[in-house]
Amino acid sequence: MPLRYTTPFDREPGIIAQLLEQSYAGLVEAEPELWQPEQENWKQFDREVFSNPGTVGACCFLSWWKTEIVGFFSFDPRQKPTLGIIGHNCVLPRFRRQGFGKQQIREIIRRFKQMGIKRAMVSTSSHPFFKPAQRMYLACGFEEVARKPWTGDVQQNMVRYEMRL
Repeated sequence: MPLRYTTPFDREPGIIAQLLEQSYAGLVEAEPELWQPEQENWKQFDREVFSNPGTVGACCFLSWWKTEIVGFFSFDPRQKPTLGIIGHNCVLPRFRRQGFGKQQIREIIRRFKQMGIKRAMVSTSSHPFFKPAQRMYLACGFEEVARKPWTGDVQQNMVRYEMRL
């Protein structure tokens, strides 16, 4: 069943941070010293979405299956037409492995194409928790183009993927 997408503005501020916290709860619980600092970044992103509905907020969408929120996605088109950057995107744990993440990425790609964007970029951590995301990006047609140390944990890399549209 296809997802439907809405802006977050019919919900209370905090919804985006809550979705990120729920999506990454297992990771935060397993390695709190490493991932708890990210929670402040999630809260800051949430504040930016709700404080800037015409810019950041216009590029953030809740994903719904039937009557339930399954996750959300965001993107940054400011470098168009050269590049569109996929930002935060997540699917709640109980909705994983149902193809919803791929639907979200395909929706972003569709929107990028409508904007005339020629190349899409996304990045994720090399941490084992993110292996499903890595496989999903490759399955959606992205190619890995770079790895560089993550400043949050030198044992992890940030992996960058790109796709020509």
